[in-house]
Amino acid sequence: MVQAALTIGRLARSAGVNVQTIRFYQRLGLIAKPPRPSGGARRYSSDMVVRIKFVKRAQALGFSLDEIAVLLGLSDGKHCAETKALTEKKLTMVEEKINDLVAIQNVLKALVAECSKGGRKSGCPIIDALAEDSD
Repeated sequence: MVQAALTIGRLARSAGVNVQTIRFYQRLGLIAKPPRPSGGARRYSSDMVVRIKFVKRAQALGFSLDEIAVLLGLSDGKHCAETKALTEKKLTMVEEKINDLVAIQNVLKALVAECSKGGRKSGCPIIDALAEDSD
């Protein structure tokens, strides 16, 4: 068993987050709040550093805090199929976002190209295109 030895400040520094992040994760149930000994400060185990870093890495990959809570619940190593399914769903969402961003990129490139043509007597082609009623 790992010795509980970290104050919330040391835990925050070790995990690379601020104290408010730890308290927020506690309110969401992502990490447990250890009991406060009478007259003392709560002490966190070094396992909490690993857990907080897990949360931050999962967030960096685009998982929501709700999804991370599910992942944490599946983290006992016995739910690989469920974890894979959740990750596949996230991958599909990321691919859809990429497709949407590519479409936006293409429209913006076309607008910039239209503007670069010049020779227009009045107005800006980008503003005009944005103001068009597309219904």
